[in-house]
Amino acid sequence: MSGLRLVGIRKSYGDHPVVKGVDLEVASGEFLVMVGPSGCGKTTLLRVIAGLEAVDSGQVLMSGADVTQVPPRDRDVGMVFQSYALYPHMTVRENLAFGLELRKVPRADVDARVAEAAAMLELTNLLERKPKALSGGQRQRVAMGRVIVRRPRLFLFDEPLSNLDTALRVQMRGELARLHRKLGVTMVYVTHDQVEAMTLATRVAVFDKGVLQQVGPPLELYHRPGNAFVAGFLGSPSMNLFDARREGTALVGAGFRLEAAGDYAGDVKLGLRPQDLTVSADGPFTGEVAAVERLGFDGYVFLETAAGPLTARFDGSLPVEVGQTVRVRPNGDVAHVFSADGARALRHPEAPR
Repeated sequence: MSGLRLVGIRKSYGDHPVVKGVDLEVASGEFLVMVGPSGCGKTTLLRVIAGLEAVDSGQVLMSGADVTQVPPRDRDVGMVFQSYALYPHMTVRENLAFGLELRKVPRADVDARVAEAAAMLELTNLLERKPKALSGGQRQRVAMGRVIVRRPRLFLFDEPLSNLDTALRVQMRGELARLHRKLGVTMVYVTHDQVEAMTLATRVAVFDKGVLQQVGPPLELYHRPGNAFVAGFLGSPSMNLFDARREGTALVGAGFRLEAAGDYAGDVKLGLRPQDLTVSADGPFTGEVAAVERLGFDGYVFLETAAGPLTARFDGSLPVEVGQTVRVRPNGDVAHVFSADGARALRHPEAPR
């Protein structure tokens, strides 16, 4: 297994900086997920770790050794890409074995490793099929198997599930989690899907515009986001964010007044998660329903308010309709408060136990 450390990584393409001085440490055996919007630098950083991109400055360290200038083939990492990149004329068995055969691994060892990976990924009955006869999920398992048979010290995943439909993505998330538990190897996984991050990671690293915004366990980032960007990125639907001002014991904004504890003062940014808001006759927020998303026993209502767009949860039995005016209230002391520019957190509600 391998620990990974990135020190002051910078990477630009021409005059466009993509990664801006990233420091990040990944413990041996950890499953780290890097998330952020498209263009935030996470895939470039993964390619830097693999050695596929040269850095402008900084160091890449694996197990304490500096590998910044080491060629990709000598870094002992395995990478699974968004595209399956399988050889269409080869069977599953041949695809799994090909990399080992290039390295002149003895035939008995090749057969043993292929059999082990096939059993682990439930591919044993598919070994004689070619990729065109496989489903998307099966092809992705073959792509992972090609990495597993090599037994690298570090696994890298670049949005490996983005080409799969919703049901297959859920299934494959379970497969990846099981694989990590079984192998116990270090994994670094890139995605723009924060649901994947929350369900797979031991720690999540959130990036925006080439800068590492926050890193920590998924629930820590969800309940205690370090800034308004992290607060808005993690969580589905996204956190509601409003401009507000502290007046006495309340936060006051356009069309609302909300009691909230804290020793901050002046202009702030108020954050309220949709799951912590309920449609109610006595709420401080009033808005017109722009859209309704019914999920069965409950749902989400999307409002236009004087303070801006607001999303709240509602009881699925309520007769909420587009164009209707409703009120929304928080379910207790649930306000997150950030500095007016959103750059730092000033207050979080107590996380549920």
